[in-house]
Amino acid sequence: MKILSRYVLKEHAGPLVFALAALTSLLLLNYVAKQFGALVGKGLPWTAIAEFFALSIPFTVATTLPMAVLISTLYAFSRLAAENEITALKASGVGMPTVMIPALGAATVLAVLMIGFNDQILSRANHQLATLQTDIARTKPTFALREQVINPVSPGRLYVRTGHIDRSTSRMREVTIYDLSDPSKARTIYANSGLLGFSANGQDLVMTLFNGWMQEVSSTSPGELQRLFFTRNRMRVRGIGGKFQSSEDNSYKGPREKTICEMQQDYRTAQAGVQRTKMELEYLLANNVHMAVTGWPLANPLISPTTRDTMKVKTGLTIGGAYCRMLGLFGVKQAEAAEPPAPQFTSRAQRARDRAAIERQRAQQDSARSDSTFHPANPATTGIDRGIGLPPSAGFANAQGDVALGAIGSLRDRLTESERTRDMFGVEIHKKFSLAVACIVFILIGAPIALRFPRGGVGLVISVSLGVFALYYVGLIAGQSLAENGTLSPFLSMWLANIVFTIIGLILLARMGKESSTARGGDMREMLDMLRAWFARWLRKIGLHVDRRRRVA
Repeated sequence: MKILSRYVLKEHAGPLVFALAALTSLLLLNYVAKQFGALVGKGLPWTAIAEFFALSIPFTVATTLPMAVLISTLYAFSRLAAENEITALKASGVGMPTVMIPALGAATVLAVLMIGFNDQILSRANHQLATLQTDIARTKPTFALREQVINPVSPGRLYVRTGHIDRSTSRMREVTIYDLSDPSKARTIYANSGLLGFSANGQDLVMTLFNGWMQEVSSTSPGELQRLFFTRNRMRVRGIGGKFQSSEDNSYKGPREKTICEMQQDYRTAQAGVQRTKMELEYLLANNVHMAVTGWPLANPLISPTTRDTMKVKTGLTIGGAYCRMLGLFGVKQAEAAEPPAPQFTSRAQRARDRAAIERQRAQQDSARSDSTFHPANPATTGIDRGIGLPPSAGFANAQGDVALGAIGSLRDRLTESERTRDMFGVEIHKKFSLAVACIVFILIGAPIALRFPRGGVGLVISVSLGVFALYYVGLIAGQSLAENGTLSPFLSMWLANIVFTIIGLILLARMGKESSTARGGDMREMLDMLRAWFARWLRKIGLHVDRRRRVA
């Protein structure tokens, strides 16, 4: 079996490396084509450009590795079946599950390595790439104007249009400058000619204009026009020729730049915010109903600012938490959320004092009711809210209807934002695992298809790969959008594609053994005929009958 395992893995190794290199190169070249012009136009050093594209490789590899696994599986098993090696193995008593075990084992090892790659290498590369992009965005290009085009010298503030530019002398003809730096007035400068140059520090642009005029229109007095003529006017625009500088402080990280344990910590923090906001919202609703009925605030000593801030976060069993705990067992240091302390409840003596204060307040209100019209006590003046510890963000200082509705709306908005943040980190955590597990899923679905159509050749590999890739990644993108909208949970949104393709793969594995082994079957024509037959059966189920036989006149 060791010889068979090595042989099967050898058949997969070559196509896997080739497919990974080809797909990564294609996607990277596509990315280069989109970014290369902007990077070169910035006047960046070649080391910064090389670093930019080198840091783009990990993200591309994380996307293309599952694709390469599927391509290598389709190619390897279709070749084994086309050359009747599968038939020879069956005749020797070796079943197909035995042939697939080495590929599944290798895919499992690859999935584990990919989880570590996505967690450590990909997150760090994304962080460095984001920092580099920020540095590039701050870099101003070596200034160059284009003729007959409105050129943004300082975006949002200054624009220049020129009819002709002499590149050898930097002299401009028919110059128009739109100055939007002052929002209170619109300034336009016209000149017959001008000269371009940089200051001594090489960062400030200096424009010397000849024979023109400047006109201004105030936004407060649109009917007034001021015009000033000049024979020579000198303008200085600062910060145009800024050079590229690497950032030293790059501590901020976005969701895709963090490791799994760092995102798990943020997930727990967001989950704690959701739980606390729900508690405040529930108490606010109950308190307003209680005050509307009795005129008294709801006494619940168990809900206090101390309790809210120290309550235990209930996140349940999550894949990110299990992963971080497993790393802790192996001694790997990771940024992990600290366990919140146990909730601290109000003491029995404090609750007794609170009840006594409430009873005294009720007695005062009863005496006031007997003398005049009843007015509910204001918790802000009585100090009851301080005694029972009402949440400060709930707006209990005034229990009027408008204030209560505003507080409820504010808490609902805060709850929505906390849930969105929690789901965002949950999606990123599950995505790192689901993309890795896709390597195993594609083995399950690729091997039965290749054995069913052994003579499909390159056409089978390309068509099936494109179809599976499109469906899988469309499912991931759609699932992420649904998770951000709150329609699906982060787990289901990221794992639904894997679940569906796993079910399809298991069905195909159950039916495996009916593949063709003759020289006349198992090619692309048979696959197309099978698809036509399946489509015809589906049409008959919905009431449409297709007669494939042609009528002879």
